[in-house]
Amino acid sequence: MDKQELYEVAFNIINHKKLRRFGTAGHVACALETYKGNIFTGICIDLPCSIGLCAEQSAIAEMLKNNDTAIRRIIAVFEDGSILPPCGRCREFIAQIDEKNIQTHIVLPEMKEVLLQDLLPESWDKKWN
Repeated sequence: MDKQELYEVAFNIINHKKLRRFGTAGHVACALETYKGNIFTGICIDLPCSIGLCAEQSAIAEMLKNNDTAIRRIIAVFEDGSILPPCGRCREFIAQIDEKNIQTHIVLPEMKEVLLQDLLPESWDKKWN
């Protein structure tokens, strides 16, 4: 699947919901493709108590539930259609799921693609690799 198709998968699952007490969900969606060719999606959950889940983490949880770990390409899309780079926490999360994921293609704004290793140039765990 190319990055435009993956973008469309993510964009099409955006469904912003208001939750209890100022919480929201679904205003960011993620789609990822694994090296096995599987597509997994997720949405963000933001709660006022500072507990939440990024869309990337949600998609990765779905991937793991289905016994897949190596991500070929990943994209996160905001409700206005803009592409969001993964936050630092998500970058580490992706990298720590599978050693191959340092080679994951990250889709950035304007459909630019970079490898995760370019977003994590000085990995804290290099001495254990």
